[in-house]
Amino acid sequence: MIKAIIFDFDGVILESVDVKTEAFCQLFEDRPQNQVEAIKQYHLDNGGISRVVKIQYAYDCILDEPLPQEKLDALCQKFHDIVVDRVVNSSFVNGAKELLEYCEGKYDMFVASGTPQGEMRDIVQQRTDIAHYFKGVYGSPDKKAQIIQNILESKNLKAEEVIFIGDSHNDLEGAKAQALHFIARYYDEDQTWLKDPAINAKFPDMMPVMTYLENLNTKEQVYK
Repeated sequence: MIKAIIFDFDGVILESVDVKTEAFCQLFEDRPQNQVEAIKQYHLDNGGISRVVKIQYAYDCILDEPLPQEKLDALCQKFHDIVVDRVVNSSFVNGAKELLEYCEGKYDMFVASGTPQGEMRDIVQQRTDIAHYFKGVYGSPDKKAQIIQNILESKNLKAEEVIFIGDSHNDLEGAKAQALHFIARYYDEDQTWLKDPAINAKFPDMMPVMTYLENLNTKEQVYK
């Protein structure tokens, strides 16, 4: 029996993925275009992981420059300043608000994001139209698998009682590490990670998820 749903946030609840993409480009706007494009592509290929990891990778593997801690901290702060208001004001993913309303009272709901935890909690609290839905909001520096494990342990949940809804390979890997049922939100159905057999269902937005959950509940009732 499903008791809880864990949501990634950007691209699952709000259409805020492009906000983060634009912010990474802005962060490195003084660099040659080929480097900016490489950083942008790494960001797009690695949704769901911390900006700290992405910025460090950009310096280590693309710019080939040292990155002192104080500069990393300054870049993370600049990124924060660019994105927070834009994320707060992003529109819902199609069907996301309806899905939250549908799930309220049926499942405990949580957010597991690659965004720094304090910032993620601030964003959710500023979105007063959704804050009340979630029993917990979690973010980096913990990785998705660790966040999931913490939720399972603290809420006394079993893996088979929890669904994770995400939009990236890293979301999937976190769910797989804890053997969770996984629903993928996709932008391009030809993305390689979407062919992973561990994905239980995949949809272009959140609207079909309600029917999927209803059917899943029906199957559970049949086999009780």
